[in-house]
Amino acid sequence: MVIHDEDARHHSCLALGPGFNQWSGAAPAGIPLPSISYLVYNHMTNSEGNHAEEYSRREFAISTDRRRLDLNFVHGFLKKCYWAKGIPRDVVARSIENSLCFGVYSGSKQIGFGRVISDFSTYAYIGDVFIVDPYRGRGLGKWLMECIMQHPLLQGLRRWSLITRDAHGLYAQSGFTPLKFPKNHMEFHRPDVYA
Repeated sequence: MVIHDEDARHHSCLALGPGFNQWSGAAPAGIPLPSISYLVYNHMTNSEGNHAEEYSRREFAISTDRRRLDLNFVHGFLKKCYWAKGIPRDVVARSIENSLCFGVYSGSKQIGFGRVISDFSTYAYIGDVFIVDPYRGRGLGKWLMECIMQHPLLQGLRRWSLITRDAHGLYAQSGFTPLKFPKNHMEFHRPDVYA
């Protein structure tokens, strides 16, 4: 299925956002369609029978097809970043295998990544979101977050969470806020696990 942006805006052919459990022909009465910042949406089934979502905008694409992911690229970035410094390649590979992953591409070259850990019913955690230089500053991080938040398998969840040191502004655009009751949250954190 291919949906063009202008069709979605003028013909209400796409329903996305909180409360939607699947793609449908129109939004329920009284619920406006969300703004759609991608030009083409594709729902694909790969050779293993797994579904993949793909979104295109100009020369860029975002895909959940794991076969397109460049493990060396993802690991190369994560092992140097502040939140996963020193992470082993095999740990990155396992994290990809057990997450819903979103690759960002310029042509065939991977330029970004993000993943979601979820039970696909009540909760989702967003992690490892990045766009590499020189592709930052083009709105790709915001578009990646829109694609993540609008993914058909992630609708109707009660809670989303993430951790960031320096990208609060990006995530606020997707509705994230600081914890309302931080004293209610606990963690078991091992910052030197990869040392």
